[in-house]
Amino acid sequence: MTTQTSHGSALITGASSGIGALYAERLARRGYDLILVARSQQRLDLLAQRLREETGRQVEVLVADLGDQAELARVEQLLRKQDDISLLVNNAGVGATSALLDSDVEAMTRMIELNVTALTRLAYAAAPGFVARGRGAIINIASIVGIAPEILNGVYGASKAFVLAFSQSLHHELAGKGVQIQAVVPGAIATDFWAVAGTPLEALPSQIVMQPADLVDAALAGFDQGELFTLPSLPELADWQAYEAARQKLLPNLSRQSVAERYRRD
Repeated sequence: MTTQTSHGSALITGASSGIGALYAERLARRGYDLILVARSQQRLDLLAQRLREETGRQVEVLVADLGDQAELARVEQLLRKQDDISLLVNNAGVGATSALLDSDVEAMTRMIELNVTALTRLAYAAAPGFVARGRGAIINIASIVGIAPEILNGVYGASKAFVLAFSQSLHHELAGKGVQIQAVVPGAIATDFWAVAGTPLEALPSQIVMQPADLVDAALAGFDQGELFTLPSLPELADWQAYEAARQKLLPNLSRQSVAERYRRD
């Protein structure tokens, strides 16, 4: 059994398996008590019991489907009222690999509700308390498709582009108020995401697939370093810095009184 000084409680969504379950394990060993949120009571209970026994931390289970407004509201209420929560891990999400014209619009709408709406509402529920207490952190699990939406389904890519933009905005507004924001930007990870999204994991080239434990450990290393964006697969940090420098160069000229010369008629 591991016992440590508590860092408060971490609320993790999509915590019953895969990346979320690994975050739960790693954070418990770091000294966080846990609130595990997912749809599967059985999986949550098994994970919670194991982590209590192995780490000595308090582990609470909250069964909720974040695509359901009423159940999402219960999680929001908990974030607002429980003042020992110091970390929110927005991990719950769903993906798709089919082309836009081959996709069901209702399924795409449900994806947006989970990947965008639920993530946003949970951040809004957590942030005021973090600001009031002068400490707290929000980790949003994004994806490389937020940068390269042409790789997979476009709605999925757009939902993750929202996560990146939203995280950048949160950082801009809250970093000076004691709230740390991190967006984790993974590539292909060996989880059941692929089966649910419509492409077997075995169909992917092995050289592009990272193990989930490696992802979570790298993401937490980036968190410790205070990174806003953590890209575990990217070999050269300078490449991301060049990407951000190019974006910054655009900013002063994105809104001007006059149209660009190339659009002027003779």
